[in-house]
Amino acid sequence: MQRMNLKEYLNGNEYPGRGILLGKSDDGKSAVMAYFIMGRSENSRNRIFEEDGHGLRTKAFDESKLSDPSLIIYSPVRVMENCTVVTNGDQTDTVCEYLKAGKSFEEALRTRTFEPDQPNFTPRISGIVETENHFRFTLSILKSGDGDPAVALRQFYEYESPAAGEGRIIHTYSGNGNPLPSFEGEPVRVEVSGSIDELTHQLWNSLNEDNKISLFVRFINLKTGLMETRILNKNR
Repeated sequence: MQRMNLKEYLNGNEYPGRGILLGKSDDGKSAVMAYFIMGRSENSRNRIFEEDGHGLRTKAFDESKLSDPSLIIYSPVRVMENCTVVTNGDQTDTVCEYLKAGKSFEEALRTRTFEPDQPNFTPRISGIVETENHFRFTLSILKSGDGDPAVALRQFYEYESPAAGEGRIIHTYSGNGNPLPSFEGEPVRVEVSGSIDELTHQLWNSLNEDNKISLFVRFINLKTGLMETRILNKNR
């Protein structure tokens, strides 16, 4: 797969939905992770990201306008020792429960499926970054087969010792529409460059201005484990 320019790739999609980027900084020193959310409805747009210890949670910006928290309020990021889990829903908690029990990321997600938001059946996307001994990451997407709620597709992609300056991005939708078309194919290979601040602003400025809501970016030093985090919220 050809490595794509991250800005051009995101600029070409009006509505990628929620997205996860995992990779390695161009100096080779840090694991890189990013998570963004977008929204079309008032309920979806009424959100912010808020740090929760070393993790992250979504929160209603205006509590009086929150109509249904079931699919929009969750913990996208949680840290488990040398693992960081990032997902677009409450499957974060499922993965962490399985890891605590000595089970795997894949075992956890085999108990879950896509979101029950007919007719979109939004995919559940998930990632895990492991930094113990050597750096590796895994991405997953759980989606319906051609919009059929009776067919569940569970796909996993493992990347061991990824190259510096390179990442993989996966997101819920391949574009705008009614119903929304699910992401297709394997996670897209993209360039990852610059400092955490440069990457944060590149991602934020690449997302559609009308639909973007919040962005989380983290660099994890592969030698020291030190974490740097940036959060941007459209609602401030």
